[in-house]
Amino acid sequence: MKKVLTLWLLLVQLTYAQQLRKPGENVAIPVEAGQGQPDADLEKIRKRVVEDLLKPPINAKHVEELINTQKQDGTWPGINYTDVSRTGFEHSEHLNNMLELARALKKPGAAYFGKSEVKKVVSNALDYWFAHDFICENWWWNEMGTPHLMVNILLVMDEELTENQKKEGVRIAGRANLEASGARPGGDLIQIAGMRAKQALFQRNPEVLAKVMEVMVSEIKVSTGRGLKPDLSFHHRTDNVISTLAYGTGYANAFAYWAVKTEGTKFRLPDEPMKLLVDYFLDGISQSHIYGRYPDPGAENRGISRKGALKPAGPELAENLLRATSYRKAELENIIRIRKGEVKPNLTRDYYFWHSHYYTHQRPDYYVSVRMHSKRAANMEQPHNEEGIKNHHYGDGSNFISRTGREFDGIFPVWDWQKIPGTTVLQKPELPHWKELAKPGINDFTGGVTDQRYGAAAFDFASVHDPLKAKKAWFFLDKEFVALGAGLTADADNNVVTTLNQSLLTEQVSAGVEGKIRTLEKGGHKLEKASWVHHDSTAYIFTKPVSLHVSNQQQTGSWREINHHSRATDEKVSKEVFKAWLDHGARPSDADYQYIVVAGMSASEIDAYRQNLPVQVIANSPAMQAVRHIELGLVQVVFYKPGKIQIAKGLSVTTKDACMVMLQLKGNKVTKITISDPSGSRSQLQLEVSQKLKPVFDQVQSSDAGAGQTLLTFRMPDGGMAGQSVNTAF
Repeated sequence: MKKVLTLWLLLVQLTYAQQLRKPGENVAIPVEAGQGQPDADLEKIRKRVVEDLLKPPINAKHVEELINTQKQDGTWPGINYTDVSRTGFEHSEHLNNMLELARALKKPGAAYFGKSEVKKVVSNALDYWFAHDFICENWWWNEMGTPHLMVNILLVMDEELTENQKKEGVRIAGRANLEASGARPGGDLIQIAGMRAKQALFQRNPEVLAKVMEVMVSEIKVSTGRGLKPDLSFHHRTDNVISTLAYGTGYANAFAYWAVKTEGTKFRLPDEPMKLLVDYFLDGISQSHIYGRYPDPGAENRGISRKGALKPAGPELAENLLRATSYRKAELENIIRIRKGEVKPNLTRDYYFWHSHYYTHQRPDYYVSVRMHSKRAANMEQPHNEEGIKNHHYGDGSNFISRTGREFDGIFPVWDWQKIPGTTVLQKPELPHWKELAKPGINDFTGGVTDQRYGAAAFDFASVHDPLKAKKAWFFLDKEFVALGAGLTADADNNVVTTLNQSLLTEQVSAGVEGKIRTLEKGGHKLEKASWVHHDSTAYIFTKPVSLHVSNQQQTGSWREINHHSRATDEKVSKEVFKAWLDHGARPSDADYQYIVVAGMSASEIDAYRQNLPVQVIANSPAMQAVRHIELGLVQVVFYKPGKIQIAKGLSVTTKDACMVMLQLKGNKVTKITISDPSGSRSQLQLEVSQKLKPVFDQVQSSDAGAGQTLLTFRMPDGGMAGQSVNTAF
């Protein structure tokens, strides 16, 4: 009997479980009209949603143009109504036209408010759409894009619709439902639930509205699969590629929007999910923005090949969160002021997203990030829908440096995609086909160590495209960061280069060559015995003279070269670009490099800085890379294998495992140690330090190792937290 009951319960669970369809099935499940008495709370939410849709200003000139140019059949010239391919589907313009006209018709005070000619144009356009019911080869349009625009049109038009238009509109909107292929937990489910909620509002169905609110709440959670990760980054797929600035922001926007719209009603969203969402916004989304405002190119994927990809974020998401909760109120208010341009950037924080292999270094006057991959994460998102088709090396240690947040705005059509900032790349005649772009990483050792003020990122780099490997590390301080490379080896006849930067050219480029300052004319330059190069208030400094390549000239390309969508044309784009790189030659063996980047420094200050360097490179080999900052009392070490480092007289550190370590010193006395396991596989790490130390935190155990030595055993996080840094004071 017990077995039968268990089986019955299992069958019941399966019956009510979400049954996702396959992409391309395009099944509509229309929301039925509500049958009961009018629901006051539903009507309150509906009113708020419609007011929100009507809020933006009306472009009367564009509305007039749409009225005058519509054809008799309800179409508009200039839209390709036959191409329903993944890279085409200009039909979205028709949908957007209908929504703009509907808003013009229904917005009180607008020039076309209540005008019969506007109603006629909208009605004709709707009837044309319903007669053809356009289906795109890209499932997203069918289950998300089209239903979302359609339900917005329905809500705005309301009683201006005919009965057939209501019926057909509800049917098409119904393709966004909880069984749609895109409604995957951790994926687009929360946005589709929001579309379903709007359908329930239009149909005045409180039962469906209540159900989708429950679904939304269930989605605001930390997951080790798809969705919001324990490190507060976001993964849309199972390739472990960061998508915080794309799907992850849509996820947050959807929940915050409904939190505001349902506030004060029986459908309101609970407090605990709101707190998690605020944490995600402040510590995940905002940390992935330069100054909390400009999207960091390092966190982008295929979206980088779209026009306007790096436009600054507005305050709306933060404002919605603030309306819904007082949790971390002061921080939300600060981000709102920054995003509105009311205060200067004031954020100071380092954070390593260990699930996404993404390091961020935030300071009030500059921002730096590093993007990597490993066996646990693919090198890059697939070029879905043929976007981002040159992103092959985008995750190979890309190191974006920003002072204004505008350094890379619109540069990508003209970019040299084998000289991405921070990367070490084999210079091939051409990149592999875009279908061969995304691949699993090769090595285990990829990670970061940070106390959330300072830190380092390290990458046991093996190219997924070329016979090339190197040990690459970045050490982040206050005024500067240090980039080291060692063991750089390639088994190919093409030259290998490490790129310092490739950004928009904004000012004169100067360089220190053989003790003299040279102002570089426009063009390409090979500088022998270069000590530094300077551009855009940023200095790239070498501890010993190098052979350096610099280009400060126009580069030309097109959007079509990086994106195959119909809106990405072959029209030539030209921009002035600054580019600097080190050429390691063909078939380098055990080559290395090291340079210091100082943001906010003038060219006239560089020589004085070099003569009294505050940072020392104390190791740069395939086994170990390490930097010491004298003024900060900070030592950062990457141990690629067990080893020992002598830091100062009487102070050494020995590790029994590969790891990353950061020591805070007062004089030569250790006051804090931060440690991480870049492989994410060890339950404990052991350090032997040549001082007598007593840790403050229980997570670290100490024992006497004799002769003034202390053996420290760090209990490392496991599960979803594996890879996170731990620290202790002494």
